[in-house]
Amino acid sequence: MSSEIKKNENIKSCIILCGGKSSRMGRDKGSMIIQDKPMIKHILSTLNHQINEAIIVLNEQSRIDKYREFINPQDYTYTITFAEDKIKNKGPMPGIMTGLSYISSDYALILPCDSPYVSRNYINTIFSEIDNEYQAIVPYHDAQNKLKTSEPLHSVYNKNTIPVIEELVNQDVLHIKGLISKLDTKFVLIDNKKIEKKEFRNLNRPTDI
Repeated sequence: MSSEIKKNENIKSCIILCGGKSSRMGRDKGSMIIQDKPMIKHILSTLNHQINEAIIVLNEQSRIDKYREFINPQDYTYTITFAEDKIKNKGPMPGIMTGLSYISSDYALILPCDSPYVSRNYINTIFSEIDNEYQAIVPYHDAQNKLKTSEPLHSVYNKNTIPVIEELVNQDVLHIKGLISKLDTKFVLIDNKKIEKKEFRNLNRPTDI
């Protein structure tokens, strides 16, 4: 059963981005059947007992209706909200902005719907890195170039970044690493110990499956 969200600082929020066109895959990725269930449901199951709320961002109402057909909120221990992208066809940045406008907490973990290998360990680890002095908590691969090797779609963002995202989108600056460079960012190393590289594998093409 979905639990009622209490208004306190311990709320953990997650935003799942499903707004992409899936042009490389050739069909809707979040609803694709992977190991007997839609890809997004692998992520939703992993989030059980880890968070308080999930915002699923899709780019049109017809897709929201489709996802409602196979996602039963009663299967999860957190509340689920479906949100329609406020700005369409502009990549993931508007999706992050839309999701952040719905959260009850100050921070949210962003996850793409095509990353079914994210683990509970990663979710716990990245939430434990939240620090109120920073606007973003971002994992990276290479200490020589943190920004270039960062994973901005598996990161945590503060809802106070909404005006920054909105300004960038209005300027048609849509690269998320450009957003990270403008924020007070805490970088966390992907070291294959605390955080493993396999967490970030996503499925973009039929050959990835």
